[in-house]
Amino acid sequence: MTTPPLPSDLSTMADASPGHGALPRRTILAETPCDPDFSPRSHNCDWLSSGGVLPGAGAPDAPDAPDAPTRRPDFCWAVLDALDDCMAVLDGNGTVLAVNAAWRRGAAAATGCGTLARVTVGSDFPSLCRAAAGLGDVVDAVDTGGGDDNAALAVHDGILAVLAGRRGSYRVEYCGDHPRPDSWWRLRVTPLGQGWPGAIVTLADITAGRRNEEALRVAAVAFETTEGMLVTDANGVILRVNKAFTAITGYDSHEVAGKTPAVLSSGRHGPDFYKTMWQSLRVRGRWDGEIWNRRKNGEVYPERLTVTAVRNADQLATHYVASLSDITLSKAATDEIKNLAFYDPLTRLPNRRLLLERLKQALHVLARSHSINALMFIDLDNFKTLNDTLGHNVGDLLLQQVAERLQACLRECDTVARLGGDEFVVLIEGLDIDPMGAATKTEMVAHKILASLNQPYQLAHHNCRSTPSIGITLFADHRQQPDEVLVQADIAMYQAKKAGRNGMRFFDQQMQDNITARAQLEEQMCLALEQDQFRLYYQVQVDQHGCALGAEALIRWERPDGGFVSPAQFIPLAEETGLILPIGDWVLEQACAQLHAWQRDARTRALVLAINVSARQFRQHQFVDHVRNALQRYHLPPGVLKLELTESILVDNIEETIATMKELKALGIKFSLDDFGTGYSSLQYLKRLPLDQLKIDQSFVRDLATDGSDQAIVSTIIGMATSLHLDVIAEGVETELQRQRLEAAGCRHYQGYLYGRPLPLADFEQLVTRCGVPPA
Repeated sequence: MTTPPLPSDLSTMADASPGHGALPRRTILAETPCDPDFSPRSHNCDWLSSGGVLPGAGAPDAPDAPDAPTRRPDFCWAVLDALDDCMAVLDGNGTVLAVNAAWRRGAAAATGCGTLARVTVGSDFPSLCRAAAGLGDVVDAVDTGGGDDNAALAVHDGILAVLAGRRGSYRVEYCGDHPRPDSWWRLRVTPLGQGWPGAIVTLADITAGRRNEEALRVAAVAFETTEGMLVTDANGVILRVNKAFTAITGYDSHEVAGKTPAVLSSGRHGPDFYKTMWQSLRVRGRWDGEIWNRRKNGEVYPERLTVTAVRNADQLATHYVASLSDITLSKAATDEIKNLAFYDPLTRLPNRRLLLERLKQALHVLARSHSINALMFIDLDNFKTLNDTLGHNVGDLLLQQVAERLQACLRECDTVARLGGDEFVVLIEGLDIDPMGAATKTEMVAHKILASLNQPYQLAHHNCRSTPSIGITLFADHRQQPDEVLVQADIAMYQAKKAGRNGMRFFDQQMQDNITARAQLEEQMCLALEQDQFRLYYQVQVDQHGCALGAEALIRWERPDGGFVSPAQFIPLAEETGLILPIGDWVLEQACAQLHAWQRDARTRALVLAINVSARQFRQHQFVDHVRNALQRYHLPPGVLKLELTESILVDNIEETIATMKELKALGIKFSLDDFGTGYSSLQYLKRLPLDQLKIDQSFVRDLATDGSDQAIVSTIIGMATSLHLDVIAEGVETELQRQRLEAAGCRHYQGYLYGRPLPLADFEQLVTRCGVPPA
């Protein structure tokens, strides 16, 4: 029992002065107090031992009945001491006459807590209340009976009003500093009955009640949150809902009270769903997750729901509290994010990420099954042309219609995905356990797709046609990686394009081996440039007397182990990959450096060195500048560097080609048209080109001695060159008879094994020394 700040602290009691306060006319003598710890000597009961009567023991006019229990003072003490509240008896002037056991226990525990704590028997209670107003013993008060709300002063005035008969009772609740700064007390003053003057002061500690009220207020505010709240009993019957619940579901409180949450059921969840929910509530006391519910207007919506069981001391559920929130918008946003992550926004087909995931799952299934799956890689032919001519909007319409047609050609369990651009992929699972059967079924599907995609398309106001190239791979090995399967189908698709487009090709291992070899060769070719593994070999060119006129510089790739890579193997790959540009620059640099070295020797000063230039290199915007810079860097005279061009250069942009040749011609560069007669030379343009020489291809020279057609073609080329005032040289001359026929037809310059193979520099220079050079 704690000591209230008002009006106790009996640890320093003063003796009650005799005659202090008016005593009632009739008295009952008390021989002993009921509390053995408080004898008459302690003066706690002086007012009784000196003839006082305990108020309420009997009416003033009642007959004497000393042996009646209600008239015995020990009985009256027993009644007061049995009460938990602190009680004090005041006479008509406000003097403390007596206190009960609860007050005495508080006094025993008190250590002195300010003026109001010094209330003793004989003290003037109202005066002590007034004194407390200036000392701050009462921090705050709530006057529940009217009057002054100024804390201790209100208590003073209230007590006097009751004692004077102006108020029937007075009650106040206040927060005091003692014994705890957060303790709350209720003081009640009630007049004595039966006409006795004075009053009973009751003090009760209401701190716990105040805290409970505060907790209830907080709970009430918390209950009315933005989340819907629902409270049910142990049987799931709804007891209470909040306003947010009404806003979310459309149901008012009175519409759902007494019902179960089944009123919200959407019908989308089966019995197993709810069985799992209740199992979690029984075991864990909690369930949370997403659920589909139905509003009052019938609309089904997604909801985030958390249900918590409220248990009693025996751990039995007495109530369930549910919090719910409408996640329609957030779920829509989540679905949109998922769509962006896994689906193509234009066609709504799975994208590459989702395709690889499904392909991974299909491979995983193969570990348990023996069926064969197929993957098709589909690329639209000439899609870029349609995009460039009709616009991207029309191209997008085509892609959407292609997606629809592909889906129409397949089963629901098959996957159609768009990788990007005009590339689509089809995954077909569970075809057959027999490879031939699987291939046959896949081919039938591919023909169906070809037929569908070859139908005309109505794209806005345009009627268009489009064709596909399809690459197919069959796979049954679960150890393969998704990317590996996709690459195989891609390789087969390119084979279909090379075969003329609008068709299909199956992947085979030889394709893969070729692609792998090409990739390795490309990587090795880059390394060869970095490590200077390329070499220039020189094949001599002679006149009719066998004297060296110059040479053709031919590139050779010498590996570190001494082996060589054939030019026929790496030159086409270099053209395709663009490596021909750095390789061509290297050849130009090496050729000019060698010509510069030959200028210092009279035997080689007049030699002309021919180098091959690819169409891709020739069409570089900076090509003329590269040649000019090389000539200036090595101080080369005009006429010693000859560029051999193929007829492929003449196919496109002939006007630009002529302009470039004229710029180079002004720098002193000579031109030879290589492999003449095998390409698509136009005589109309041939006469406009600033050429110096035509080179007869070795295919016409090989059978020149026996083939009349070759003889006629060679004679025609030589005659044409003569009429155009061009020099002519034949390559691939290997026999004396070939040379004689050429000389007879008017060709005076030769190149071939008859005079020498392509040689390293030192061997070539020795050959030139043996052959000699034409006299100056």
